Amino acid sequence: MQQCILASASPRRVELLRQIGLQFSVRPSDIDERLIDAERPEDYVRRLAVEKASVQSAQDQIVIAADTIVLIDDSILGKPADQTQGLDMLMRLSGRSHQVMTGVALTGPGGLITQTVVSTVRLKAFDRSFAERYWSTGEPNDKAGSYGVQGLGAVFVEHLEGSYSNVMGLPLFETAQMLETMGVRII
Repeated sequence: MQQCILASASPRRVELLRQIGLQFSVRPSDIDERLIDAERPEDYVRRLAVEKASVQSAQDQIVIAADTIVLIDDSILGKPADQTQGLDMLMRLSGRSHQVMTGVALTGPGGLITQTVVSTVRLKAFDRSFAERYWSTGEPNDKAGSYGVQGLGAVFVEHLEGSYSNVMGLPLFETAQMLETMGVRII
């Protein structure tokens, strides 16, 4: 079986890849994640995923890298820097639909392949007190958009269209297809 590296420290990505039985090692990539002026969101997540995959020196191995953002009103919401920013993000998402976009990049002996996946999520309307209680759980502080669909955040996800695993941080269907293209059998 082809050796794989996950270029991420995300526990959600680790969990998702283990869910499909993939054997891999974890080697996070440290890159500059700043947005370039006038960069479109889909170009931004693709660029970050490609950079994360490319900085790994992995001869004869496949590197899996991804980057996930939340997009609302043409604004990118990444991980909150602090409680104030996290609560602002949650209140901005309250009662509204937004997109979750993940860029995935695989590098290996077969070259580079990329894909960007978009899901739409609508959160129920909630007040600041609700957002503060959610923030106090600690769950949202390391997640794009300041919420986690796989945890307590599931109680305010009113509707999800597209890939659930994408909203968690790695679209499994598309990633599995990419791995198959690189010669990795999932099943």
